[in-house]
Amino acid sequence: MGGFSFRNFTFMFIVAFLVWSSNVETCYARRGRHWRQTTTSSASLYKKKGKSHHHNNGSKSKPKHSSPPSMPTNPPRKGYDDVPSSTIFDVRSFGATGDGKTDDTKAFQAAWAAACKVEASTFVVPSQYVFLVGPISFSGPYCQHNIVFQLDGTIIAPVDAKSWGSGLMQWLEFTKLVGITVKGSGVIDGRGSVWWQDTPYDDPLDDELKLIIPLNKTSLRYPPIPLNSSLGGGKMPSIKPTALRFYGSFNVTVTGITIQNSQQCHLKFDNCIGVTVYNFTVSSPGDSPNTDGIHLQNSKDVLIRSSNIACGDDCVSIQTGCTNVYVHNINCGPGHGISIGSLGKDNTKACVSNITVKDVVMQNTMNGVRIKTWQGGSGSVQGVFFSNIQVSEVQLPIVIDQFYCDKSKCKNQTSAVALSGINFERIRGTYTVKPVHLACSDSMPCQDVTLTDIQLKPIQERYHMYDPYCWQTFGELYTPTLPPIDCLQVGKPSSNRIQGDHDQC
Repeated sequence: MGGFSFRNFTFMFIVAFLVWSSNVETCYARRGRHWRQTTTSSASLYKKKGKSHHHNNGSKSKPKHSSPPSMPTNPPRKGYDDVPSSTIFDVRSFGATGDGKTDDTKAFQAAWAAACKVEASTFVVPSQYVFLVGPISFSGPYCQHNIVFQLDGTIIAPVDAKSWGSGLMQWLEFTKLVGITVKGSGVIDGRGSVWWQDTPYDDPLDDELKLIIPLNKTSLRYPPIPLNSSLGGGKMPSIKPTALRFYGSFNVTVTGITIQNSQQCHLKFDNCIGVTVYNFTVSSPGDSPNTDGIHLQNSKDVLIRSSNIACGDDCVSIQTGCTNVYVHNINCGPGHGISIGSLGKDNTKACVSNITVKDVVMQNTMNGVRIKTWQGGSGSVQGVFFSNIQVSEVQLPIVIDQFYCDKSKCKNQTSAVALSGINFERIRGTYTVKPVHLACSDSMPCQDVTLTDIQLKPIQERYHMYDPYCWQTFGELYTPTLPPIDCLQVGKPSSNRIQGDHDQC
């Protein structure tokens, strides 16, 4: 009985030991499988989502063996390191040659079509290349916002007549865009001499030429312009284009670039809101016809500053529909000065208000600051401030001309654009013809014209000299002037008619 019990005990002990060992191994195996499965699952999830470790119970720790980020396949081009490569559209990548001979218009169109689809894209015209581009429109309104036109190279216009057909009003045009910026160190060259040579002498000329009489009493005409006839390919059309035009756009910026030798006007803004131009250069001969530097029409909230403008017409021309315009720190010359108008042509209504022009240097220009309107017009110009204008050998530094006429003869009419609140302050320097010319309408005299700190000295050159002239101009002299401007009438006109509805703006 005792032996049996011992064997039973021994057998049961061995069986129990084996069972216990088996259970321990099974437990560790299960725990091992569970750990491996968890690891595999997490790794798979990490690969799938990429950022799943950021959501692991609020922990931001990263796996120790995460793979390094891949390098971009298209790194940003040199000079545009702060611009993502996916938003850069270089015209050379779209087939532009840039040799100054091959027509690159289609390449520019293709590059714009691509850039137009991407918000805040950069359209690149690279430096050290010359691109021959025909008439082209960089158009919205379905383009994305805030596109940058990075102009570091040179764009030249074709000089053969067939490229222009019967004539166009613009060469490079941006229309219906929001947040468009044209910037860089590049040049837009209109090669305008082939257009200027075909300008007939009966083309509209600046009417203030009638006030400038040479000492030898010969008629004053534009001198012949030297031409390179080898550039031309037939007679150019009579309609001359503007070099760079913006139409119907919001928040427009132009900076850094140069426009030279434009066919007609250099830079134009039509129906734009929020315009900024600075560090901008215009370079054309003083005898290039009708080549305004900057032309504004139906545009508001405009800032033009820190720029150099040399051209054959107005350095800055402000037309109807403009309000809240601020022009300062401008070098103007050669050219015809800074002008509001001409306004009211062909009995039209003109509305201009809140214009400030200050801190301007003018050298060898026809006019300094002026307002010019046609007889027969309606509407008003009010709230104009010309301040701190330095003139050097300027023919007519201060001008209001309500009898403007760029034809050989214009008929007299009674209605006129009403002028009020016109201020001339700190206008100093030298003149060669007449210091002040204020010719206002008989039926609508100028009101609230003020002159403060006017110091203008004559330089006898090749023109007849004249004293200050005023007609139907009412206002006040706040300080003595040099020369004395005794012709200004103090107060208000006694018989001034009340503006009708057609005069109100």
